[in-house]
Amino acid sequence: MGNACSRAGIYLLTSAFCLGVVSAYAQNYPVRPIRFLVTSPPGGANDTQARVLGAMLDEPAVIDNRAGGSGMIAAEIVAKSAPDGYTLLFGTNSTFSVNPSLFPKAPYDTLRDFAPVAVTVMTPHVLLVHPSLPATTVKELIALARAQPGRLNYASSGNGSAFHLGMELLKTTAGVSIVHVPFKGSALSANAMIAGEVQMMLVGMPTSII
Repeated sequence: MGNACSRAGIYLLTSAFCLGVVSAYAQNYPVRPIRFLVTSPPGGANDTQARVLGAMLDEPAVIDNRAGGSGMIAAEIVAKSAPDGYTLLFGTNSTFSVNPSLFPKAPYDTLRDFAPVAVTVMTPHVLLVHPSLPATTVKELIALARAQPGRLNYASSGNGSAFHLGMELLKTTAGVSIVHVPFKGSALSANAMIAGEVQMMLVGMPTSII
C-alpha cells in the first residue's frame, strides 16, 4: 500500500560566509575536489541527489556519507569547516528547521553557521506497509492499529526526521498507538521493512521505488 502524504525538501548548504570568499577567487575555483557531506547513508533520497549532482560537475566531487545524530553529525562537520566553498552539506528540512527545536544543544546554529545554496529537490512522502499486514488502505490500517494498540510498529530514518514526525502526526490525528523504530537513514529502514522487522514506514518516493 502506498499513499502520498507530504513533501519535504533536500537542501544544499555550505559553511557561512564562504560564498563571498569563493566569489573573490571565482576564476580559480575549484582547485581541488569538492566534498559533499550527506546526512544519510547510501541509498536515501538526499544521497541519491548528491551523487547525481556530483556526477554533473566537471570537477572531482567526493560524496561523504555521515549518517546519524538526526543529521547533526554531518551538519556539525560542515559548520566547523573552513568557509572556502569546498565543503557542502546535503541536508533535509529536519536538519535545519526541526533539530533546533527538538535538540536545544545542537552543535550548530542554522542561521549563523550556514549559507544556503539551493533547494535541490522536493520529494513526495509515501506510506508503505509490509505485505504481511492485512491492510490495503489507510482506513484499514488505522482500523487495524485501533484494534491492536501498541502492537504495530513503524520505521523512520531517525528521531526528528520528516518521516518520524509525519507518522506521529498520523498517529495523533487518527488516535492510534504505533511504536516508533528509528534507523540511521531511509535505506536502512526500508531494508528492515522488506525483511519484515518492521511493519510500515513513511519514506521518500525515490527510496520507495528503489
